[in-house]
Amino acid sequence: MSKTERYINKENMRAKEVAEYLGIGLSTVWHYSKQKLLKPINLSPRVTVFKKSDIDAFIASRIDEVAK
Repeated sequence: MSKTERYINKENMRAKEVAEYLGIGLSTVWHYSKQKLLKPINLSPRVTVFKKSDIDAFIASRIDEVAK
């Protein structure tokens, strides 16, 4: 099973999982969050998740930008 295949059926992902799914660094996930490119959901002061549907939409928007 590849790294991305294990996240196919997940609804929410932690920042570390998002980084692995996108193939980017953890600090880049937080950078994208601060730029409002990814929307974090704070479950508690120390637990933040991201919706997989938002991440997939982010990927699609990046593909569209490159294709133009």
